[in-house]
Amino acid sequence: MRAVVQRVSRAQVSVAGEVVGAIERGFLVLLGVADGDTAEDAFYLANKIVGLRVFEDDQGKMNLSLGQIGGKLLAVSQFTLLGDCRKGRRPSFDLAARPQVARELYEGFVRAVRDLGIETATGRFQEHMLVELINDGPVTLLLDSRRAF
Repeated sequence: MRAVVQRVSRAQVSVAGEVVGAIERGFLVLLGVADGDTAEDAFYLANKIVGLRVFEDDQGKMNLSLGQIGGKLLAVSQFTLLGDCRKGRRPSFDLAARPQVARELYEGFVRAVRDLGIETATGRFQEHMLVELINDGPVTLLLDSRRAF
């Protein structure tokens, strides 16, 4: 499971002109589910992301987590994070999980974040979405439940 985590001052996702999820200060998480991922991957990433200490404390150091600042999370499914661009010019998505499995694990990730006490908004699975954000910092992190970057 792969995640792009962006620290934002605000973010929102729209489908067909309707805002379906929006947050103020917190994280925008683009989440891709790989073939072979399990509920353990979703739980691992939820815990890792919620615990990331990338918000400034009173001394301006990145020392506080999402929960410590009362931040929110916007989770958007994005299978293209599993795109393999090593050969040719068209990405291969063979590494991505099939839609039904991906939906279950994406929803499991959202549940795990909510269970950790973080207010969470979402996009819509398998829909064309427009995502808007103001990246704060900018701070952008790449996480993978199977390997380190």
